[in-house]
Amino acid sequence: MSQQRIGFIGAGRMATALAQGFVASGLATADAMVASDVSSVATDEFRRTTGARVAESNSKVVAETDVVFLAVKPQQMAQVLQDLRGKLTAKHLVASIAAGVPLAALTAGLGTGPRLVRVMPNTPCLVGQGASAYCLGPGATQADGQLIGRLLSAVGQAHELDEKLMDAVTGLSGSGPAFVYVMIEALSDGGVQMGLPRDVATALAAQTVRGAAELVLSTGQHPGVLKDAVASPGGTTIAGLAALEAGGVRTALMSAVVAATRRAAELGAATENPAK
Repeated sequence: MSQQRIGFIGAGRMATALAQGFVASGLATADAMVASDVSSVATDEFRRTTGARVAESNSKVVAETDVVFLAVKPQQMAQVLQDLRGKLTAKHLVASIAAGVPLAALTAGLGTGPRLVRVMPNTPCLVGQGASAYCLGPGATQADGQLIGRLLSAVGQAHELDEKLMDAVTGLSGSGPAFVYVMIEALSDGGVQMGLPRDVATALAAQTVRGAAELVLSTGQHPGVLKDAVASPGGTTIAGLAALEAGGVRTALMSAVVAATRRAAELGAATENPAK
């Protein structure tokens, strides 16, 4: 695995997070990775943070690597695909992390040369706590899937799914960190309103969310069961839960995932039909 040569088209935060995770896990060495970006600020930060190399063009990244991550925004993908068409061969495994961009659009843009994988990571990859999903595209083999699974597992959890579910992954775990940040901020605001210092309130809120999430993952119990274990009859927690229900928090969070999922699908449709 450490002999894999990994490239990034786009050297932003997600590319940096993935590269850091690959090095930290021993799955790749810094000198075996290279990135390109239209922004010199991004490539400078990528090089400083990861110790990996940078290239002045996408073509150079492709020429020097076997696994290529397309780490650009969905709106930039059409131009990147046009630039890379004909430069990728059957030796290349191409993994796109652009939200909403379907495998059909990648295939249409790149042609039938490279093997394709669609990936949806999220920003907690930066601290090794990512929640990612991926699906295999044309030409991708079982070994390719195992490789991508190992690479993504180096920065958190990874799940292989059907492509029809990838927009839902984008809406849930891709956009979800932002929803959780709003929850942490709101919990902190409540603590401040009740007299806690801001730094203490934020630390307590963030640690509470982290601890609760860890209990769900480590015990395998349904969140509702864990919730009921905290809510004593006539106690403080059930009073707070009643306030959440009155405020429509459950419906709002569900609606947020639905809205983000639909937006991912819209972005994908725009990629497939750029003239529309």
